[in-house]
Amino acid sequence: MTRGPMTERELRAAIVATARRMNALGINQGRSGNLGARFEDGFLVTPSGLAYEETEPGDIVRVGMDGTPRGARKPSSEWRIHRDVFAARPEVNAIVHAHASYATALACLGRAIPAFHYMVAVAGGSDIRCAPYATFGTQELSDRALAALEDRTACLLANHGMVALGESLEAALALAIEVETLAQQYCCALQVGTPNRLSEDEMALVLAKFKDYGAS
Repeated sequence: MTRGPMTERELRAAIVATARRMNALGINQGRSGNLGARFEDGFLVTPSGLAYEETEPGDIVRVGMDGTPRGARKPSSEWRIHRDVFAARPEVNAIVHAHASYATALACLGRAIPAFHYMVAVAGGSDIRCAPYATFGTQELSDRALAALEDRTACLLANHGMVALGESLEAALALAIEVETLAQQYCCALQVGTPNRLSEDEMALVLAKFKDYGAS
């Protein structure tokens, strides 16, 4: 029997579980970062300033596409990124924003992750862009993140962190883990020298192969 869409209660619980797993895996720390999932005519997002181990499904905030929150808690300061991505990208159902150490280190240098490894294509292109800096929680930051995510499913945010998109919470978290792994590898390679870069032609070939990557 085919499983239908998650109920609101189930999705709230899944967001809490994913947030806790994000920290347990070491790609985020403390109360930083946030997660959101599309739901009906809006989305659900983690609350502002609440430690994930203290967060319960009832603390997750429901937000309309007009930015109006419902519930006792305030939504994450980055709710605009979630709203704007969901509005612009109908194929995206979940967003993970993390302050992963290596990705953030590169972001603090304003560096994109170039095609030093073919797995960079997992984010949809020949690089993982770094959006220019803007103050957290602002429309300017959301606008810059959305531009950096054009034709991509992940980006870095200068002096801030990273964003990963997915068709599900599980997929978005898996991509965030992959981006952090690539960031770590790139940082390690930079300590030795200048990493070799794959050509645009090679990355185009990899992207074409990735279209049915993992398909049975």
